[in-house]
Amino acid sequence: MITIKSVRELKGMQASGHLLATMFEALRDVIKPGISTWDIEEFCQEFVSSRGGRLSEQGFEGYKYGTCISVNDEIAHNIPRKNVFLKEGDLVKVDVTCNLNGYESDSCTTYGVGKISEEDQHLMDVTKKAMYMGIDQAVVGNRIGDIGAVIQHYVEDEEGYGDVRELIGHGIQPSIHEDPEVPHWGKAGHGLRLREGMTITVEPMVEAGGDWRILQKTVDDPNDDWVFYATPDGSKSAQFEHTFAITKDGPKILTLQKPYDGLEKYIPHFDEMED
Repeated sequence: MITIKSVRELKGMQASGHLLATMFEALRDVIKPGISTWDIEEFCQEFVSSRGGRLSEQGFEGYKYGTCISVNDEIAHNIPRKNVFLKEGDLVKVDVTCNLNGYESDSCTTYGVGKISEEDQHLMDVTKKAMYMGIDQAVVGNRIGDIGAVIQHYVEDEEGYGDVRELIGHGIQPSIHEDPEVPHWGKAGHGLRLREGMTITVEPMVEAGGDWRILQKTVDDPNDDWVFYATPDGSKSAQFEHTFAITKDGPKILTLQKPYDGLEKYIPHFDEMED
């Protein structure tokens, strides 16, 4: 079931998204060569809990942690690990959901660790641009397929990268995963029509090697049989994700990070509206 959010709900999600965005901003000074992915988990847990929120992926469908942290060829859904240390030139994807006072937000950022190559920077830039291109299609009256079509064309046809098919965006609130499904590929003019008040995520995952398929793997931990996904050819991947609301004034991003330069049109102002 797809829910249309009230102003009260949008205000709550905006507050949750702001907390999550400030956590990601703070991570820019935390992520550096030598730290473990478990250090990132601990930082995120403390940052959010000390401000009244909680990492809501923890406990969802049996997941034990508050963050998903995937490095280099690991596309998504890997666990934070005490024995995995970041190295100069790594790409690390941090995917987090936040609950604040019952309101959910979901976001992912890819960070370059130390100095990264021009090729890896380009991969990150293309992935982030693809996300915003998809978000720009999320206007009242458009269809779900319009989002995926523009992402797929840019990532695959223009840039020659692989646009992951099997892992997709989704609706959000009251739980972290709601209808509708939001693929990052598809046909323009097809699929569910978008309505004012819907809240969804767009979160393209892009493979440098040009393959869109994913390889299922199990974590190397005798005490955990969690499954994650990697590129089949060992190439690096990147992911960016925002939670946003569809409004009559265009998409408003609830997890927008500073600096806002060039992103002013996405800034929400639900906190200034009457319930």
